[in-house]
Amino acid sequence: MSEASNRRLVYSCTLPVRWGDMDAFGHVNNAMYLRYLEEARVQMLVAMLGNQITEGDFATVVINVGCTFLKPITYPDSVRIDCYAGELGRSSFMTWYEVVALSAPEQMASEGYAKVVWMDRRSGKSAPLPEHIIKAVTG
Repeated sequence: MSEASNRRLVYSCTLPVRWGDMDAFGHVNNAMYLRYLEEARVQMLVAMLGNQITEGDFATVVINVGCTFLKPITYPDSVRIDCYAGELGRSSFMTWYEVVALSAPEQMASEGYAKVVWMDRRSGKSAPLPEHIIKAVTG
C-alpha cells in the first residue's frame, strides 16, 4: 500500500458478505468492494465527526476512489476492513483500506483508497480542515 509511512490506522470494522453481493461467477462482484469501502469510510467518519457528516454547514466528499482486487471473496463470510488516514492537505486527507476475508485472514482480499475533501455545503467549495479532523488523522 502506498505512503505507508504517512498513514495511521484510525478505524476497523467487520461487515457481513451477503448472498446478493455475489455475481454469476460465484464470488463477490467487484462493485461490491467499493460499497464495502464506502461503508467502512462512513463508519470511520462517524467515529471521527459524529452526526456532522449529515448535519451542519460542512461535509466530507470523496473526489477519487480506487480498489485493487487481490483474492476473491465468497458467501458465506465476513470481511474486516482496516481504515488508514494520512497525507493531510489544506482541505483534504487520503484514506486507505485493507480488506481481509475472515475465512482467510492471512491474505488481503483487496486494498483501496479514497481522497476525502472537507467541503462548505453553502458554497460547494473546499474548506480548510478543522483542527478536530487534523487531530483524528494525525493522532
